[in-house]
Amino acid sequence: MRKIIFDLDVLRSFVTGMDLGSYAKAADRLGRSTSAVSAQLKKLEEQAGTPIFRKAGRGLALTDAGETLLGYARRLLDLNDEAATALHGTELEGWVRLGLQEDFGETLLPDVLGRFARAHPKVRIEARVVRNVELVERVTSGKLDLALAWSDGFRTAHTDRIAEVPLCWVGPANGDVQWHADSGEAMPLASLEAPCLLRNIATKTLDRAGIGWRISFVSPSLGGLWAATAAGLGLALRTPLGLPPKVRQLTPGQAGLPALPKLDLVLHRAEAETSPATERLASIMLQAVRQAVEAVPQSRIFEDMPGYEVVTA
Repeated sequence: MRKIIFDLDVLRSFVTGMDLGSYAKAADRLGRSTSAVSAQLKKLEEQAGTPIFRKAGRGLALTDAGETLLGYARRLLDLNDEAATALHGTELEGWVRLGLQEDFGETLLPDVLGRFARAHPKVRIEARVVRNVELVERVTSGKLDLALAWSDGFRTAHTDRIAEVPLCWVGPANGDVQWHADSGEAMPLASLEAPCLLRNIATKTLDRAGIGWRISFVSPSLGGLWAATAAGLGLALRTPLGLPPKVRQLTPGQAGLPALPKLDLVLHRAEAETSPATERLASIMLQAVRQAVEAVPQSRIFEDMPGYEVVTA
């Protein structure tokens, strides 16, 4: 079997075009002609030894091999950029204060902190995993430099909308949902303590659908909410991001549950102009967010999200 050595420039054009949904846009962003990018994609298929694109209407879609290659291409580019940054990482020093919503504490945070610490060992990070209300308060008061949070429509002075994620009803991973809308019984709702954005969305959605509900369990933490949901004490409303194995996303319409809206994910910054260390952390975090969100059907990444292109420091 011949050894394949992929060209990183070609992979970057491939990934950029898929992210932007257009290879014409990718060519413009990368400072190349569209014909040059087309030649790179042809070279990529030759290197892969299998078709990576297929016709889809007037456009192109990925084959199964193309989907596989896209995932590896992202990892190769991330590792390349991380290595390039690490060579100059000691130049970055200082302190960065990061806040995240609880959904990302166990899934996103370890990877982000690990990548950043390896590249920039002289930068100190204070990470705080708390609820949305506290995140916004800490950013506006200058106690956090960055905060990744769900949006309730409120915008701080420096807020960027980075993704749109569907909401879902969540039940226990093992066993059927015991409640059904046709039963006439109030739906048992497991929720975080008020004030809670997703609790408000759940109750308003049920009210509009004419479905009675009762708060069956209240927790101050997401861990407690998962435990109660897994035990069958009630159904919860979250996004598909960060769901632990002991719970599962319910299919649309299951148990007669109403359809749900989508929720914006935003990045709050304390200042318009932040330090190089803060910008680098934001870039790494947004790369991780992009990868997590892209795995969720019906999600959308906004093209103009900050840090979309890798920041090398």
